Order: sequence, then C-alpha cells, then structure tokens
Amino acid sequence: MRRYIQVPRAEPEQVYRFNTGWEPRSVLSCGVCGCCGAFRPRYKRLVDNIFPEDPKDGLVKADMEKLTFYAVSAPDKLDRIGKYLAERLSRDVVRHRYGYVFIAMEALDQLLMACHSQSINLFVESFLQMVAKLLESGEPELQILGSNSFVKFANIEEDTASYHRRYDFFVSQFSAMCHSYIDDLESRTKIRIAGIKGIQGVVRKTVNDELQTIIWEPQHMDKIVPSLLFNMQKTEDPDSENNPHSVSRSADKDEDPAALAESCFRELLGRAAYGNMNNAIRPVLVHLDNHQLWDPNAFAVSCFKITMYSIQAQHSHHVIQQILRHLDTHNKDSPRVRAGIVQVLLETVAIAAKGSIGPTVLEVFNTLLKHLRLSVDFELSNERSSTGTLSTSNDEKVVQDTIIQTIGFFGSSLPDYQRSEIIMFIMGKVPTFDAGSHALDSSHSGERGTRTIQIMLLRSLLMVTSGYKAKSITAALPSPFLEPILSVSLMEDSELRQLVLHILHSLIDRHENKAKLKGMRIIPDVSALKIKRDKSSKQDISFMKKQGQQLYRYIYMGCKEDDNEQKNFESLFVALLLITIELANDEVIIDLIRLALGIQDLAVSNEDNLPMYNRCAILALVAAYLNFLSQMIAVPAFCQHVNKVIEVRSKEAPYFLPEYIREKYGLPKTLEIQDKSCLFLQNKIADALSGSGYNVDRLSVPYVPQPTDEDRISRRKSIVDTVSIQVDLLGVSVQQDKTKMVEEITFETLKKAIDGQNLEEQEREKRRQVIEKFQKAPFEEIAAQCESKSNLLHDKLAEIFELTIRPPPSPSGSMSVAAGHVQYHSIPVYEMKFPDLCVY
Repeated sequence: MRRYIQVPRAEPEQVYRFNTGWEPRSVLSCGVCGCCGAFRPRYKRLVDNIFPEDPKDGLVKADMEKLTFYAVSAPDKLDRIGKYLAERLSRDVVRHRYGYVFIAMEALDQLLMACHSQSINLFVESFLQMVAKLLESGEPELQILGSNSFVKFANIEEDTASYHRRYDFFVSQFSAMCHSYIDDLESRTKIRIAGIKGIQGVVRKTVNDELQTIIWEPQHMDKIVPSLLFNMQKTEDPDSENNPHSVSRSADKDEDPAALAESCFRELLGRAAYGNMNNAIRPVLVHLDNHQLWDPNAFAVSCFKITMYSIQAQHSHHVIQQILRHLDTHNKDSPRVRAGIVQVLLETVAIAAKGSIGPTVLEVFNTLLKHLRLSVDFELSNERSSTGTLSTSNDEKVVQDTIIQTIGFFGSSLPDYQRSEIIMFIMGKVPTFDAGSHALDSSHSGERGTRTIQIMLLRSLLMVTSGYKAKSITAALPSPFLEPILSVSLMEDSELRQLVLHILHSLIDRHENKAKLKGMRIIPDVSALKIKRDKSSKQDISFMKKQGQQLYRYIYMGCKEDDNEQKNFESLFVALLLITIELANDEVIIDLIRLALGIQDLAVSNEDNLPMYNRCAILALVAAYLNFLSQMIAVPAFCQHVNKVIEVRSKEAPYFLPEYIREKYGLPKTLEIQDKSCLFLQNKIADALSGSGYNVDRLSVPYVPQPTDEDRISRRKSIVDTVSIQVDLLGVSVQQDKTKMVEEITFETLKKAIDGQNLEEQEREKRRQVIEKFQKAPFEEIAAQCESKSNLLHDKLAEIFELTIRPPPSPSGSMSVAAGHVQYHSIPVYEMKFPDLCVY
C-alpha cells in the first residue's frame, strides 16, 4: 500500500521553507500529497538533498557528489542550480540561519572547482551575487566567508573571456573591510585580512584579463592602494595595551595584515604596465599627505623602497617624475615636509641609478637645484622677518643638506659619460660675475644669498666629482669647466676657494692618492706612501702646455689671499702634490720649481702686505712641497739642498716649517731674513738639476704671473687679445734687435726717444680702447664698423684696378661717345708722360 508523508506549507512571501523542527500533521490538514514532490525539477531535488536536517552535521557528501555529477553531465543546468542556491542562501541570510549559509557556500565552491564549461559564466553571476550578499551583511563571519569564496573563485582560470562582468562593488567592499574598526581586536584583524585577500583576488582576476583594464582607473586605485598602505603602516593600537592576550593570540597566527598587505602591494605594482604606473603611484603620495607621513618619513621611505624594487626597471623614471612633481606642489610647505620628500627621492634615485632612468637625469638635478635656491631664499627671508625662529632656519639647513646629499649620491651613481655632463650642468648654475642665463637667479637674494647658493652648489659639485675617474685629464678638466671653476677660486671667500680646490683634487686624482696626502707636513720618506702613478701621456703633456700656466697662476694667486686659513694652505699643498703625481714631466717639474720659488719670493718681499701667519705658512708650504718633489724626482744634489734648508729652519726659524705654524703662536713680529741659508736658492737648485739632464735655462727667469681683471669679469677670449699678444711679441723681438745695434746718443736721439715713448703710450691706449670696444660693444656696432671698413677697402681696390686696366694715352687719340656722336681726342707727344727708364 502506498504511503504518504507530509511536507511543510509554503509561506506567502517565500517559495519554500525548510524547517527541521516540523511536527507531523494529518494528510488532510496539509492539503498536499507526497507524490507532488516527484514533479519538482531534478536539480532542485538534488540541491535540497545536500542540506541536512541539522546544519551542524555539515554538507551531505553523498548527495553533493550526485549534484556535482549532474552538473558536470548537464552543464546547461548550471545557471539554474546557481539561481536556486542563491535563493536559498538569501533566505537563510535574512533568517540568520548561518549554518545553512556555510553549507550553501561550500557547495558553490565545490561546483566552481569541478565545472569548467562554457556555461560557467552564467553560474558565476549567481555566485558573485551570493558573495555580494555575504559582504553586505554586517556579520564578520559572513564577510570573511564571502571573501574566502571570492579568493577561491579568483584562482580559477576561466576558459572564456567575460565581457560584461565588473568588480566595482567588490573593490569598494573589500577596501572598506581593510579599514574595519570593530571593537573586538581579533575579529578586526580577521576582517582586515579578509579584505586584503579580497583585494588580492580582484587584482589577480583582473590584471591578467585584457578586458578588465578598468581596474587601473583612478577611482579604483584610490581605494585599493590606500587600503593596502593603511594596513602596511606600523601603528600602535590603543587596544593592544588594554588587551595583551588578544594580541598574543593574533601574533600566533601566520597571517599578519601588514605582511599580507605588503605582499599584495608588491604584486599590484609588479603587474602594472607602462600606462598604468602613474595611476598606481599617485595614490601613494596622496595617502602620505593625508596621514602626514612625510615627517617623520620612515614609512614613506619604506613604501617607495618597496615600490622601486617591485616595479619593472624601465618604469623607474615614472616614480621619480611623480616625486619631483609632488615636491614642486609642496614647495611652500614646512621645511621638514620638504626634507622628508627629498629624502624619499634620495632613496628612490639610489635604487633607480643602478639601472637606466632615461631622460629624467637632468630633470632631477634641475628640480633639486631649484628647490635648493628656494630653501636658501626661505632661510634668508626667515632671518630678515621678525617672526623667524631658530628652529625654522635649522630645518631649512636640513633641507639643504638633504638636497646636496641627494645630488651627490645620485651623481656619483651615474656612469662617467653622464657624470661629466652633470658636472658641467651644475657648474653652469653657479652664480658668478659673468653668470649666464643658465645660472641660478640670486640677484634678489643679495650678496649673502649669492654666497650661500655658491657654497651649496659647490658642495653638490664636490659630491658629484668624488670618485670620478676620467680616462684623460682633458676629459676631467675641459676648458669650458676649468676657466669658470678657477675664476671662482679667486673670490674673496676662503670657504669658496677651499671647495674649489677640493673639487680640483677629486678631478685630478686618478689613482686615489689623495687620502695619502692629507695634511701639510714634511714627509720623511715619500716612498713609504706607496703612491700610484703612471707615465705622463701625450694628452697630459698637451693639457699642461695649454692649461698649465693657468693652473700655476691660480695657485699663486690663491696664496696671496689675506683670509687664508690653515685648511686653505693644506688644500693648496695637496693640489701641488697631485699635479706633480698625475701631470708632471721634465718640463712641468721646472715650471713647478719656478712656481715654488715665486711663492717663496711672494712671502719674503711681502709686496701685498700679507699677515705674518700667511707669510710663515707660505714658506712652510714651499718647504713641504719641495721636500716632496725632491724625493719624487730622486736627484741627490737637489734632495741634499732641500734637507739642508729644512735642517737650518728647524734650528733657527722653526716657524717656517708646517709642524710649527699649526699652533699659531710664537710667530716673529718682523720677517727680515738676513741669512739666505733659510731659503731655497735658485742657483743651487739649477746646479743640482743640471747634472741630471734637466733643462734649467728657464729657472733663471723668475715666475711672475700676469693677473688681469678680465679673468674675473669675462671668460671669453676675444680675437683682439690674440692679435695684441702677437703685436707685443713682435715688439719685443724688434726691441731686442735694436739693443744689439750700437747707436750714437745725440740730442736728436733723445728727442726721438721721448717722442717714441709718447707714441708707445698712445699706441698702448689705442690698443686698450680697441680691446675694450670688442669686448663690451654690442655686436651690431662692431658689425657696422667692420662693414664700413670693408666698403672703404673695396672702393680703394676698385680705383686701383680701374687705373691698372685703363690703357695708356696714345698720340693718335682716344675715341669717346658723347650725345650719340663719336669724337676723337689726340694728345700731343710733349704732353705725354713717359717712365724715367724710357727717357734718355
């Protein structure tokens, strides 16, 4: 006999209601017989069978296997299965029957993993609707469940592309979960981890799909990136002090929100393409601004280190450009904020400089130099204003030091061919008396501002040149660089001159000998220093022939400055030693000895009224240098003379030695040297060197530099200078020829001599006016004058040619045409003029 069972009655607002606690009722009161259940669709019956009477029993595995087999066998039913599961899950969420919710999501996950057919897209839509329903609920457990299910879905590789699927809702919801602030710390941590995993799933699901490029749009990046950075930030939680047990339980877990967020952030940046890099970096800068993380900037530095190591190497210049633009927008912020941004830039370029950063090299330096000038202006304006504080000035110095450190570190990391361009670029920015349009504008900063900018730029240049090894001295000291840097060395500021000498040390020293030569001293054994040197090349010899006299002159003039300190003399001493090591040959050695004797005469004669300390320091400098030079060339007689002078000085005049002048006391009141044994003598040095094959003829000519004011004003060499030099040399040779002739001294001779002197003065004055005109007059005026002279010369030549081409007069006459009639004019023979050779 057929047996009937009762089924629950459907409610008006719901299709079905599954109540495990129903009581048996009579068949008549139910009104529905059990045989009607057989007419329900099979997929619904299979779905209903996976749910147990008690949700604690979990998913019915046997019935789940049947459902899976049915879905695989009939893939066209997947969308219906998904819709029916979605209906049941929505009903259970509303009724807070979370046990059945977990069972439904487990069934969905297994179906997703098992079914890979073309109709999976329709099933995925139902699945995403169920995940969205879970994420919208306020229950942490359901949100975590939805996030985990979405992560499993994100790891599935679909066979067909999705043209209509969007993940905007999931990006917003997962980002909100990353900022969860519920009271329970453990639940908060779990929700944040779930949100981070959800974002990671969205990234993995979309970045590999060419149809989902919308994820890189600013509205999505503005949610994803700050959410990750918020969890990466190491902040002290106020609840951690009140609830240490919860912290320990959370720490025992393998999942850490900060570590997980960093991993997701690295993955996001690593997948960013060329066109999406700016959208990924801009939210980082905005987040650091909103949370005031530039001061202190430890987290900002950490973020950009992660960024630079995560992105592709060819995209590094995008990050640098973004930071530079951000620095420009914050040029009026507090000094500490600007210093924090510059320090981040320092860490960024330190990583990017190891690879190729493309066209941003000059942009980086140009922007940094511009902000260096702005910092100097802010510092000066703060000192002039009554509201300025000492802390603000100190902060500006921190900004300046950070910028200089960034310039130096970045420049020293560049290859040599780029570093040489940067050296020229920075040198062009140094304000000088003849600064061009490329120099930093410091006119409104006053004299002090100009000096400060000069010092800052030279410090930057010193850091860039440190460790620079050019293949030739011509490449290290090209003429366009050498002339302006030496002109700065004559400025009336000891710190500027010292910086210039340090820059020259770095450029001349190609064998890293500078560290062995520190300190002006009498070196007893030069060979113990183990100095590295090579034989002078043809390029070095050619350079010294062209630029050697210029180097000697600036060393000589540098010794004459009144405000020289011990560091200045030590720098001059090291410069002489490096020139000797790197560039010296037989001819250069003679010039260096002449220079040393000239510097000695400068201190002895004291024509410039130098202080007593400076005179003693100059004599000590000469002693220390000649001691080094004599041991380098290893001429016994020369070494003997130098050692004898040093020995005499140590007994009778110790203040002429380097070791004594460091103390700056016990200096003599007057410096009248009666005994020549304390000085280095030219004749004895010449006798010592002549026996070793040196050409000592030029030693008899004392070294006298030719100081000109034009070197301080202009770097250009006019063609008039060259002409005047040639004229001077020609005049000297003519005078030498005249001295050889014996003339009688008469009244007429004396009169001619006086007139000749007047003529020479007039000629000299005329030459000076011509030189000044060509140097200072406008180009249009010079061109007009040259054109007028050219026209006059052309007219004279035309007149001469006309006279030479015209035929001579003839007695038969010449023909001319006047008023259309031909006329003949005859010239008598007696009126004709014949040359003298033709008349007899």
